[in-house]
Amino acid sequence: MASNPETAQPPPQPQAQPRPPPPAFHLTYPPSLEPYHVPATTWLTTNSKSWDGLATGALVFSPSTNKILLLQRAAHDSMPLRWETPGGAADPEDVSLFAACARELWEEAGLEAVEIVRVVSEGEGTDPGSVFTNRTGTRVFCRFAFEVAVKGDVYGGKGVEEMVKIDPEEHCDFVWASEEEVRRERVGEREIPITNGQMARLILDGFRRRREEV
Repeated sequence: MASNPETAQPPPQPQAQPRPPPPAFHLTYPPSLEPYHVPATTWLTTNSKSWDGLATGALVFSPSTNKILLLQRAAHDSMPLRWETPGGAADPEDVSLFAACARELWEEAGLEAVEIVRVVSEGEGTDPGSVFTNRTGTRVFCRFAFEVAVKGDVYGGKGVEEMVKIDPEEHCDFVWASEEEVRRERVGEREIPITNGQMARLILDGFRRRREEV
């Protein structure tokens, strides 16, 4: 019997598969970064800061091309379709800022961090930590951005460029961009507007610190 087109149900849409829980991260880092190897609440108390919270950002570079991973924000999110590095708020469960950074990288890009290489800032002569507000301007946070090496970089096998798996709830695309492409906000014929000047400065400082090994 033919179905009634007025009552027939549309075929079910395939559901996005949930990402597996993050692995147990085993992160190495230089001794100079020890002050960040603490929970967000401890860092805030130790440094006498009254911000509402801390956030982290992960700068991941391809070892073969020296290009950086950028993610495009989802169309339904704030700053829709603009580009940024992986990152987000440090949660109470994160045992350190490094753990928060690794977790966000895993959740947003499916990459497993193995090393925190260095902390970056908004440019030469500036201290790490970028203060920003939420979208309503009612809460204040500070973001610490770190260059991160991921498992594919260190152990070989599949290249890191092939390992990215974005979360469609948060991002809709990704690119690998050179320093000049970030400055021009264009990869080939495609425009890649960065979320804001603060994010652009963090990214460019990441390139500078890699180049100067600082």
